[in-house]
Amino acid sequence: MEYKIKPTRGFEKNLRRLTAQEQKLVARKLMLMMGNPFHPSLRTKKVQGFPDLFECSVNMDIRILWRYDGEDIIIILDVGYHSIVDKS
Repeated sequence: MEYKIKPTRGFEKNLRRLTAQEQKLVARKLMLMMGNPFHPSLRTKKVQGFPDLFECSVNMDIRILWRYDGEDIIIILDVGYHSIVDKS
């Protein structure tokens, strides 16, 4: 199944704060996510304390926060350095 990705304004705003190289990495990871949100290289896991919130890794420093909307839509909530998970 192919998932649809819907970014939020907050995600788009924080994506622009990353370097061009980091933005390319995020784009690659989102492509993987569309095919399989639990692809091993994403290291996807649930965020503790939030039953419907997930995080995945872009690299060792950058994370993407997301949730499902229905069966085939993924809402991309935020992107940034690991501390974004602490703010959620």
